[in-house]
Amino acid sequence: MVKSRIVVGLSGGVDSSVAALLLVEQGHDVHGVFMKNWEDSHEAGYCSAAEDLEDARSVCDTLGIPLHQVSFTAEYRERVFRYFLDEYRRGRTPNPDILCNTEIKFRAFLDHARRLGAKRIATGHYVRREARDDQQHLLKGSDPNKDQSYFLYGLDQSQLASALFPVGDLHKQEVRDRAARAGLVTHAKKDSTGICFIGERPFREFLNRFLPAQPGPIRTPEGELLGEHAGLMFHTIGQRQGLGIGGRRDGDGAPWYVANKEPENNTLIVVQGHDHPALFHRRLRASQLHWIAGQAPTIPLHCQAKIRYRQHDQACVLDALDPRGATVRFLEPQRAITPGQSIVFYLADNCLGGGTIDAAWD
Repeated sequence: MVKSRIVVGLSGGVDSSVAALLLVEQGHDVHGVFMKNWEDSHEAGYCSAAEDLEDARSVCDTLGIPLHQVSFTAEYRERVFRYFLDEYRRGRTPNPDILCNTEIKFRAFLDHARRLGAKRIATGHYVRREARDDQQHLLKGSDPNKDQSYFLYGLDQSQLASALFPVGDLHKQEVRDRAARAGLVTHAKKDSTGICFIGERPFREFLNRFLPAQPGPIRTPEGELLGEHAGLMFHTIGQRQGLGIGGRRDGDGAPWYVANKEPENNTLIVVQGHDHPALFHRRLRASQLHWIAGQAPTIPLHCQAKIRYRQHDQACVLDALDPRGATVRFLEPQRAITPGQSIVFYLADNCLGGGTIDAAWD
């Protein structure tokens, strides 16, 4: 590989720290960039942006590389957060991390890196990239417990060609061991969770700042009224906690789960039992499809898919494709298929692309 300037997106975590370390060891001209993308991230102590910045600065000092700071707050609010709120208004459950990657980390950040004189960027994602047959392929990370290809299915050929994923061949413990041996302050730091760039916050309190809560009825599929929900936006398909209803009056103490949301009448539909049939479906409809190769596959496509991060691959058939979306049929019924979430398609380790789930049925 020709030694060149590479800009690493440093989050203040161990994964991006080791990505920078590996590139330095390879002799590249490495620059770090710390992105700020949420204006009030310092408020209420829910986001560790200040601490993350200090950790990123410490890593750069240890590695002897420069650290740049950049704010993409306007881009984040316009390209990611607006969509996030619109989906909740519709009664759906969005996944902002996916849009955050395509629009911020691999678009706004890539543009900024080019202004810094770099042709390539690097991140700490656990994925691999392979150039083959005149195409860029996105492959699962070598660590099956950390693979993050699900979140990157929205990348295109140009973005992939400009990206490096130095830790994609490593397991998490190897990454921590490399960081410890190099004396990086992030070697034992806990992995971050929460909303992309916003951090860990009490979800209801945060969402209420931007969307008015609209209480409504909780009913069974048969129409029996069980109680009142605080707002459809606070619930997702398959959810058990936070419903505020007990067992049936007939003494069946099995817990309740969200089976459906009906935005048209602001009703939450719940069923009793983790394996209730209403929670399982074999088919779904997805839209906003994106194919990493740049073109749709030949139909029918027998492949695997995930309908949520960390799910094991599920055998399926992509058996209908049109300009508005795709129909997917699973070989086994899937539990809690959730509108607004993403379905991502694979052939073995090769991530083909994905789309946004709109509906599910038997």
